[in-house]
Parts: sequence; C-alpha cells; structure tokens
Amino acid sequence: MSLRINDTAPDFTIETTEGQIRFHEWIGDGFAILFSHPKDFTPVCTTELGVMAGMQDEFTKRNTKIIGISVDPVEDHKRWKSDIETVSGNKVFYPMIGDSELKVAKMYGMLPASEGDSSQGRTPADNATVRSVFVIGPDKKIKLSLTYPMTTGRNFDEILRVIDSIQLTLNHQVATPANWNQGDDVIITPAVSNEEAKERFGGFETVLPYLRKTKQPIN
Repeated sequence: MSLRINDTAPDFTIETTEGQIRFHEWIGDGFAILFSHPKDFTPVCTTELGVMAGMQDEFTKRNTKIIGISVDPVEDHKRWKSDIETVSGNKVFYPMIGDSELKVAKMYGMLPASEGDSSQGRTPADNATVRSVFVIGPDKKIKLSLTYPMTTGRNFDEILRVIDSIQLTLNHQVATPANWNQGDDVIITPAVSNEEAKERFGGFETVLPYLRKTKQPIN
C-alpha cells in the first residue's frame, strides 16, 4: 500500500555517503526532504541533484534537511558527485542513501515487493517509479508526496513554496490558496470564528461565507 499524507514515514538504518544513519534520528526536530532517483549517472537526475546542492542554504533557513536516495550503491554515489558538480557547479554536501537492496524503495512504495532484493542489472526503466519527493515533518509524518516522470525534471522552487506553506499553516490556523507565495494573503480556516479571526488577525475579507482572506501572519 502506498504511503499517504499524515502516515508515519517508515524508519530505517542504512549507509549513506556521509556514513550510517537511522532516518528518524537523523531528521531530529526539524523537517526533511527525501528525494529519490531511479539510477545514478542519469541525465535528468544529475541536474536535479546539482540544483538541490545549490539550494541547500534555502532549505537550512527553513530548518529542513535534504537527503537523496538511489538504488545504486554508496560508492557509485561518491563517483557521481563529481559529475553533479561539473554540470551544476555545486558541491553535494547532503547525504545520499545507497539502497542497493531496494529496501527503502519498497518501504516507501516506490517499488513492489516482487522486484527482488538487488539493484544489480536493473535499468532506469526498471526503477521508473523511484522518482518521488517526500516532505517529512518533525513529528515524522509525511506532509507531502510527489512523483515525477523520468523525463520531467523536478521544480524544487515548488518544494520550497510548499514547505513555506506547511510551516505557516502548522503555526497558525490558516490555509494557503492556489498559487500562493510568501507575503500573499491567506485563508482563515473554518475552525476560527469571525470574532476570533478579528482578535487574532486584526481583520479579514469575506469573499464567500466559507472563504475569508487575511494578511499573512508573521511566521
């Protein structure tokens, strides 16, 4: 069964390019992004890993750790880092999981249990579903999951936008409308009465009886 939002992210202990980690312990009291790749030395994934390396400071500002995963071994990841830097100009400092026994890919529903227990001999097409992004909160619950086709590079600015929204809405009783960005108006959730909304937000606009907008609270 695939993982859903608010499910607990499966915990695991595994080798990475930065040594062995226990996933929940590694996340700690912040957020984490687990983003997966079907195979090392593939063109689209090489660009993605480089972009993430260049954006690491932005995620750090949001108390969010980055970790990549591919079903290839850690030693392959270490060699791949050189290509990633050549393409993007960015060094990869975040850990990359070596999932050569396919355990994590199966645990996170990216590969079925029947796919064996070794990455050897597998092609990118065999691992096409290992193209997911999971955002995991301090409570170790899944806050977002996205899966991309192999031919479409991921938009990590969108992942940043979603994290901004998640963190804002966790701290305030608001939601964010379509195409929301930092500083835009937000929606007051139905759980907040009009009287409480005035006290909490200082005012609001009633667009529809069930749709009230207000200025973004300071997070």
